[in-house]
Amino acid sequence: MSSLTVSLVQTNLHWENKAANLAMLEEKIMGIKEKTELVILPEMFSTGFSMRPEVLAETMEGETIQWMKRIAAAKKIILTGSVIIEEEGNYYNRLVWMLPNGQYGIYDKRHRFAYAGEDEHYTAGSKRLIASVKGWKINLLICYDLRFPVWARQQPQSDATEYDLLVYVANWPERRVNAWKTLLQARAIENQSFVIGVNRVGEDGNGIPHTGESMVVDAMGEVLYQKKDEETVYTITLQKEPLETVREKLPFLKDADGFMILEE
Repeated sequence: MSSLTVSLVQTNLHWENKAANLAMLEEKIMGIKEKTELVILPEMFSTGFSMRPEVLAETMEGETIQWMKRIAAAKKIILTGSVIIEEEGNYYNRLVWMLPNGQYGIYDKRHRFAYAGEDEHYTAGSKRLIASVKGWKINLLICYDLRFPVWARQQPQSDATEYDLLVYVANWPERRVNAWKTLLQARAIENQSFVIGVNRVGEDGNGIPHTGESMVVDAMGEVLYQKKDEETVYTITLQKEPLETVREKLPFLKDADGFMILEE
């Protein structure tokens, strides 16, 4: 069965300072000694979770996307995380899935965090992105999406599950970190999938502290990795065989309720 090696970058971020963040992250990524295939960065990794897109937004031809292309090619990895993007007069909290050959996929955050005013500054996405690599299917979501299980729910498939790994990139604050940890485990159990959550550490420009607690969870909800407070780059190899075993022995997804997600 196939394996997938993933590196989680849990880091502090320089508030609204793209140059400093990109330099810092480049050093961390290029310093990964293990052979890795996918590197995951936090939400809004080049700026922090800012509500100033009119100042910070870039296009898909901008500096940060070009940086992602260069790093992915140089390191021969897939690189993912979310950035602030402007497109046709709208601003998006956009996850970019960058391949080593410069091709990419995108996911625009569906659920905007109204408590922080994200809904006033950013346009909601309407389509999920499920990427494929080495026979693994990967569902890519952002932070607040974690609170909405229907958006992550495995859709009924005729001969297979829809995805094998669910990824959340985040700026999830310390004050609600218990929800973060609990819901990552819940999403893994209910979808019979590996789940990876990559969160930042440190205090942001609004004085809000983050403790990280980036996690890797297996399909039974067991925590394979978790780190609090520290800046770390952690590499783990996931194996497909135990995932398939869980699905074969406990095939409860076959009993799931059918549903459709209707557009607003």
